[in-house]
Amino acid sequence: MNEYSKVSYNPGITETFNLELFFDLSPDLLCITGYDGYFKKINPIVSKTLGYTDEELYSNPVNSFIHPADKDVTAKNRKNILKNIPLLNFENRYVTKGGEIVWLSWTSIPVESEQVVFAIAKNITHKKKLEEDRNTLLANLTKINRDLKQLTYTTSHDLRSPVSNLISVFNLLDVSKIEDDETLEFIGMLKSATENLKDTLNKYVDDLSQKDLLSVHLEELDLNECLQVVKRSLSTLILNSKTTINADFSEIKKIKFNRAYLESILLNLITNSIKYVKTDCTPVITIYSKQVNGINQLIFRDEGLGLDIDKVKDRIFGLNQKFHEHSDSKGIGLYLVHNHVTSLGGHITIDSKVNEGTTFVVSFKD
Repeated sequence: MNEYSKVSYNPGITETFNLELFFDLSPDLLCITGYDGYFKKINPIVSKTLGYTDEELYSNPVNSFIHPADKDVTAKNRKNILKNIPLLNFENRYVTKGGEIVWLSWTSIPVESEQVVFAIAKNITHKKKLEEDRNTLLANLTKINRDLKQLTYTTSHDLRSPVSNLISVFNLLDVSKIEDDETLEFIGMLKSATENLKDTLNKYVDDLSQKDLLSVHLEELDLNECLQVVKRSLSTLILNSKTTINADFSEIKKIKFNRAYLESILLNLITNSIKYVKTDCTPVITIYSKQVNGINQLIFRDEGLGLDIDKVKDRIFGLNQKFHEHSDSKGIGLYLVHNHVTSLGGHITIDSKVNEGTTFVVSFKD
């Protein structure tokens, strides 16, 4: 019987127990290591995990099985054990005989009188792999977010110059020489839409230039006022498509939100409804507000082509997702709408049927 198969469990009373069964059945790595740095006793899971025979494990220093990058930190912690300081939840890597890396989490208790260390380790390789995958995913998402932010900034910044040139052209235009009222009206609409576009681009650039991009400016917004701004920006499109927009904000007139985000939400939903109108029909859009269980909501409904939700529900708010054939479709609008709503703690749902239209419900954060 191994001398370490004896244990004192009650002061003054010593009995001998056969610990072989305990060692053999434990799913964790159990070992007794000498102060000289060699294994004195191990259970079967140790050799099974590391892939070495018992003879190989007993005849080589424990340090020889440790991953090279973790040898120094392990040695430092081992010095504390030799000073009779227990080691709790210490993580390091071992290299198996097949060259694979295994992560172990150790709890070690020194027995100075015997010059040995009793240790138990849990195999946390799977946990570490999940952490690595999660960190990789977060890094990728951070990069994608940074790239999208830079693209938005660059696009908004670069578009301001041609828009400013357009405004200069309108200012140089001598409308006093134009006698046709319809032409004058069109020029006025184009000038107004161009000025609104410039204001929108300036807002985007200003927002992106903030030092803390997570601190989005919130303010009390008049829903009807924001809708009118968007309608003026889309006036030509609305006029040419003969779109009817019915709005009722009598129940909830104002919400606390970001102005650029709200105008972007309305703009994208309206343009989508106009683009995806049913053949031989004119777009009809209904927008209204209500409060449900203390939550302010904005409901947006159209009578367009609609979608088969069962087929697209997992992709509906994804980037570059297209569900209808249209030359102007980029698959970005609904992604932006969803991002604007959820980034400020809100929630958006969609209900749609093919050829029966689509309803969006935007629930704002309290």
